[in-house]
Amino acid sequence: MTQFLAALAVFILLHSVPAVPALRSPLIGRLGRPTYLIAYSLVSLMALAWVFHAALRLDYVPLWDAQPWQAWVPLVLSPIAVFLLIAGLASPNPASISLRRADRRPGAVTTITRHPVLWGFLLWAGSHLVPNGDLRSVILFGALAAFSAFGMVMAERRARRRLGAEWHVISSTTSVMPFAAATFGRTRLRIDRTTLASLAAAAALTAWLLTGGHAALFGADPLALATS
Repeated sequence: MTQFLAALAVFILLHSVPAVPALRSPLIGRLGRPTYLIAYSLVSLMALAWVFHAALRLDYVPLWDAQPWQAWVPLVLSPIAVFLLIAGLASPNPASISLRRADRRPGAVTTITRHPVLWGFLLWAGSHLVPNGDLRSVILFGALAAFSAFGMVMAERRARRRLGAEWHVISSTTSVMPFAAATFGRTRLRIDRTTLASLAAAAALTAWLLTGGHAALFGADPLALATS
């Protein structure tokens, strides 16, 4: 448990770096923005891998019995989560997490939600809670889901403070809840080239995961579990 808590703490602290200009700006100034983004992404993936490795070393304590229908929850929600993650990272978004510069028009994915990356992570983690009814999985995915939800609260506060008057323009045409702004007529859903490329990338990644990738990485075949 000590290693898991340490890994989780490192993961959370690491993802606090972009929120602290006093830390982020010197790193970008020294490394350059492209190198910083590549290095940060690689370190983030390594930290997430450490979290999973530490969690899998915890004792298996069952909490509820697995049922085939439970496997359909991540099967349905994970492709959506992957799309939001990819599109969110690849699209300009001054109000939330993005690998693109914030001084451009927000990407089309922000007409769905202004926090696509965090929603993607929340959907992915939350959907994996359902079929994994053991204590270590609840701790792992529950912590990541809670981190994503809390991240939206913090991102809202930071964006409101950082953007000043521009915040009203962005917030009035977007929403935290997916599709809320479009539903209530504050914006119209858009599709751009980044959205289309993200859809293609999400479809390709989902296909790979379902045809052996997930089993190779995590030792579980989602389709087999759903149809057993």
